[in-house]
Amino acid sequence: MPTPPGPRLLDQVRQQVRLLHYSLRTEDAYVYWVRAFIRFHDLRHPSELAQPEVEAFLIWLAAERQVAPGTHRQALSALLFLYQKVLRQQLPWMAEIGRPRQDRRLPAVFALHEVQALLEQLDKQQQLLGNPHGIVGRLLYGTGMRLLEGLRLRVKDIDFDRRAVVVREGKGRKDRVVMLPAALEQPLREQLVHAQRIWQADRADGLPGVHMPHALDRKYPRAAETWTWQWVFPQAVPSVDPRTGLRRRHHLLEGNFQRAFKLALADTGIAKLASPHTLRHSFATHLLQAGYDIRTVQELLGHADVSTTMIYTHVLRLGGGAVRSPLDNLTSPTAASAATTGAAPLAASVPPAASTLPTAASTLRYPATGKPATVRPAREPQPCYLPLSHPLHPVHPAPHPLRNRPAAAALRCPPMPNCIAAAISAS
Repeated sequence: MPTPPGPRLLDQVRQQVRLLHYSLRTEDAYVYWVRAFIRFHDLRHPSELAQPEVEAFLIWLAAERQVAPGTHRQALSALLFLYQKVLRQQLPWMAEIGRPRQDRRLPAVFALHEVQALLEQLDKQQQLLGNPHGIVGRLLYGTGMRLLEGLRLRVKDIDFDRRAVVVREGKGRKDRVVMLPAALEQPLREQLVHAQRIWQADRADGLPGVHMPHALDRKYPRAAETWTWQWVFPQAVPSVDPRTGLRRRHHLLEGNFQRAFKLALADTGIAKLASPHTLRHSFATHLLQAGYDIRTVQELLGHADVSTTMIYTHVLRLGGGAVRSPLDNLTSPTAASAATTGAAPLAASVPPAASTLPTAASTLRYPATGKPATVRPAREPQPCYLPLSHPLHPVHPAPHPLRNRPAAAALRCPPMPNCIAAAISAS
């Protein structure tokens, strides 16, 4: 009997990704780049290709397609996974392929009034369309969760008694606990009432239960239909599971919230390149501005390395609240108006009044602690710190014998700036 054909190459890639328990997004990305690599070389099998063909594909991505360094690294990782894990080839040229240098970019951060305006626009959409986008936006900013982490919340993950939210299988399949904002307690209870009505309708219609992680649907066959495992933000209509083919209730799609966020951003007129992930950046930055330590923020964000969280300290140090520009010390409203009108200021040489000088009660604060910054205005030193009646003063009318004595025997005064008497006594 003829040997049945083995699985196709792309199916082998999917099997290996699932064998290693990679995420669905990683599976889609690796399959995409392997397919693109095969099509680039006119449908030749990758086992027939070697280092020159791999480098030609990567050069085409960088030079012709001009992809970002992160996209370049993702394509290279997919090809290395193909040759090492799928084709089982350990070739020496794999280690010689260099990875592109990853650029370190500062994240966009919203100000407090911008966050308030965005959340108000999402609330308006929630009232008009009946979607939970307003609650989702407040949840992302109030807890620092990623978008998918918030949309995948289940009923069992919210603990109102402890005021905590458990994030299950976040990035890197790690669990963590974040705070439950007091302002979200009542809206979340109302959202759970709405989700429970949908769950009861699904049970009446005989719809299959929600998706269960790993093999829990076989270990606990009825658990997917219980209230404990239901989504906090269920989708309005059922959809087909791409892996099992079952028509079941899924959680709210991330694309829906991304489109709603984009509309809210346009309505508020905020001129920033932002996404729902910017709410997470703003959460971390505002916590650091409030004086919380970097380790606490790291645990709330779920970062494995504190160096990832340190990027938000760079945002603080580069902001206007950290360093006062010397231009602000030079430019006054009178000089600015004179520069625009061409008229000379009336008292340009007069020092600024005490009301215009920065004081400790001004808006300048230390970013780490939030305490008011002590600002002392600089002053020009006097020509001499000795009184006019002092015998060593250079303009004293009566001669003094110390002026003609050697320097070692002369009376020395402390070296003050622009002090003529100190210069005479030291000479």
